[in-house]
Formats: sequence, C-alpha cells, structure tokens
Amino acid sequence: MIEDKCEVCGGSGQKQEAKKLKITIPAGVDNGTRLRVSGEGDSGQRGGPPGDLYVYLFVNEDADFHRDGINILSEVKVSYLQAILGDRIEVPTVDGAVEVTLAPGTQPNTVITLENRGVPRLGNPASRGDHLLTIQIDIPTRVNNEERELLEKLAKIRGDRINKSGGIEGFLGGLFRG
Repeated sequence: MIEDKCEVCGGSGQKQEAKKLKITIPAGVDNGTRLRVSGEGDSGQRGGPPGDLYVYLFVNEDADFHRDGINILSEVKVSYLQAILGDRIEVPTVDGAVEVTLAPGTQPNTVITLENRGVPRLGNPASRGDHLLTIQIDIPTRVNNEERELLEKLAKIRGDRINKSGGIEGFLGGLFRG
C-alpha cells in the first residue's frame, strides 16, 4: 500500500499530458482516412511501451473543384462564339492553369479529360486520377443592335427563319400571327 500517493499521478505511475505533434498528411487522403502515429498514444500498462495515436481526417470542400474518388470534376464557362469557332483557353487545375483546346462546334456539357491532373492515389503518389472538365456555354440574354444584325444575317445564311418578336420561328410560331 502506498501511503503518500504522488499528487500528479495519484500513485498510478502515469500522468496525463497534452502535446502538439507535427504529422505529415500524405497526398490523396479523403474524408475518413485514418492515420496511425506510432508511439504517441496512451502509455502502456505496468511500464509497457506507449500505444499508437489514430488521427481521423476530414477534407474541406472546394468551391471550384469537386472530388469523385481520385478524379477531380470542375466546370468552365465559354462564350457561344468560342464554342462555335473553337479556341485555346486557360483553365484552373489543382496544379495551376493549363491551356486547353476547344474544338470548333463544342457542345454544351462536353467533358474534356485532362489526364493525370487528378488526385494522387493514396500510397502511390506517382499514379494520379484525371481532371474532368465540363464545358458550359454562356449564351447572352441581351445583345446590342450591331450584334443582333450580325446574328440575323447569320440566321438568314443558315436558312433559319426569324420572327420579328425576337426568336426563331418554331413549329407553331406562324399560327399565332394575324
């Protein structure tokens, strides 16, 4: 029997201590990834070696990039003229801006794959996923008079009929005119 117990440990031979640790987060971790830090857990029983500390990681969402496994998804807006004529545009990636070629006639929601620009595979950082870039086409809601004239000329050249209220005549467009 210990009559005069230690004030710090109460006679258990152990004291609780908080300390800061620097740990390295490997590339490719995701929500719920568990890291083990050897020898930094609770002290062992009867003077044994300390246990391990387990750290659970939570990854913050990004406004521009979304993750799908080891692939990264993002969107980029281009003008309707860039989509029709084709263009070279700079797009942001997790590694910095990259130049991408838009083919003439690019359609809305076209997905361009940037290979090996995604998340590194956990445990094998040399292997990476892809960055999937979805093209959104920005169609203006208003055009000035000069643009309107040019668009009407283009519609005429293409053989599209334009009604004077501002749109291309559709299936029932002619029925409602007097």
